[in-house]
Order: sequence, then structure tokens, then C-alpha cells
Amino acid sequence: MERYNKLANHLRRRCPQLELRVDEPLSRHTSFHIGGPVRLMAFPGSEEEMVQCIRLCREMDARLIVMGNGSNLLCPDHGLDAFAVNTALLNQIDQISPTCLFAGAGCLLSRLAVFSADHGLEGLVFAHGIPGTLGGAVVMNAGAYDGEMAQVVAETRFLTSSGEVHTVANKDHQFTYRSSRFSQTQDVILSCELELRPGSTELLRTQMQELSLRRRSSQPLEWPSGGSVFKRPQGHYAAALIDQCGLKGLSVGGAQVSEKHAGFIINKGGATQADVLELVDQVRQRVRKDTGVELELELKVL
Repeated sequence: MERYNKLANHLRRRCPQLELRVDEPLSRHTSFHIGGPVRLMAFPGSEEEMVQCIRLCREMDARLIVMGNGSNLLCPDHGLDAFAVNTALLNQIDQISPTCLFAGAGCLLSRLAVFSADHGLEGLVFAHGIPGTLGGAVVMNAGAYDGEMAQVVAETRFLTSSGEVHTVANKDHQFTYRSSRFSQTQDVILSCELELRPGSTELLRTQMQELSLRRRSSQPLEWPSGGSVFKRPQGHYAAALIDQCGLKGLSVGGAQVSEKHAGFIINKGGATQADVLELVDQVRQRVRKDTGVELELELKVL
């Protein structure tokens, strides 16, 4: 605890406007609504504050967690002895050329999609219903409805593990299915430039509305969850395999395989991390036994 007290004191001196919270419940910042207190959480409001947070954390050898909307995080109920940097305030969006947008890492994808449509720019309709932030979306090359971040990211500005700020172009992101060069490094995304195409605002708004209706009718958006639990196995769909095995509605404690969409595990009330992980294990074992397919987690477990 002393390490985090010292970290907080240093940050207050270097960044007097920085918002800091001690023993902040992670359940307030994850879509699963699961997670105990983290020792210290910061809400940087500028790139400079973000850089200072991460550099100081690494200098003091504290455990670092960078989080956006917490839409694919499963956190422990006992909490974490760590320093969480929440990117929620790094949400600036600017149009920097007729077809190019700049956005901070903490910008919600839904807001970014609406902004692009309002400015007659096409390419982000697929992202409208994804509940995450830009930084996390680039890390995992988030996608839906035949679209993915690899199609629109022009360049990314990031902080390296050694504390240097660099920029990388699209071709060097190493984008693959639900992965990028950032998936396996300690680099932290600060902002991105997105290259889009001219389009019709009216048509783009209509397309987003149609996709929203499809999501609401097919996904359990009325319950807390971490989104799609498993990656899509090659040649299969995880939800179809789970449904095929008759696992819809399977429960452990407060966690349940959604009866609406088998690819989701929902928090029916009071679910713990242990409940979700036990349910994940049961689903993986049953699918492996009945179909021979090994399901890989898309959900990030802390």
C-alpha cells in the first residue's frame, strides 16, 4: 500500500489537476459489474497526464492496468493491488482533413461512429454497437458485421514500455483476427488517426439504426456481460457450437450462458469472477467433448 501512496503523492505534485481515487471498486468500471477495489485509479485528462501516470508507475515498479470502458474485462472480487489508469477522459475527436479523424484512446466507439456519420464519413458503421473504446479496439482489432479496425486505422500514437512516445502506421500494426502488435506488448495507445471515405450522413445513420436493432434483438444487452466470451474458432461460430451442445441457460452462481445468445455469459445478479470462470470451464469442456473444437477466450481476465 505504501508504494501506491507514494505514487499518488508524486502524481499530485506533477499533475495537480489529475483525478485520483483510492480503493476504487472495479465493478463500477466494467460492463460485467464484477470486481473489487483497485489500490489506486487515475483519470488523466490529457496525453501529458497519461504519459506521466504510466512513466511514474513503471519507475516505481507498480502493477499497471490501462482500462477503457471495461467492456471485455473480468476482474477479481477481492480487488487488485495495482494502479489502474482509466482513459475515459481522453475522448477528444477532431476532423483533421476531409476524410481523416483524430481521436483519443478513451473515445467510445459508438460516439466515434456517430461523429463520423454526422460529418458524412463512411467506414465506422460496424463499430457503432461495440461497447468499447478506441484504444482497446485497436489492441484487439475489434470488429463486427464484416468490419474491423484494421480497415480504418491510419496510424496510432503510443507510449513504449521504455517511456518513449512513437507513432506507427497501419501496415506495421500487424493486424490479424482480434489481435495486433499491441496485444503482446506493454505499449500503451494514446490516440489514433482514422482514414475514412466520403458517404451519405442519412444513409450511415440508417445503417447504424438497423444494426442497433439487430443487436438488441439477438444479444442480451439488458444484462451486464463482457460481450463475446470466446473468439470465433476457424470454420465455426462459438455461439452455434455452445447452442448445439445444449448449454443455453447453464448457470453457475449468478453467471449464466445467455438464453438469447449462447456466445454471451451474463451476470444475472451477484455473479463473481469465480462463477464466470467456472462456467467458462464447463462450456469449454463440453464443447471440446461433443465437437472436438477448443474454444479460446476473447474475454480478458485480470
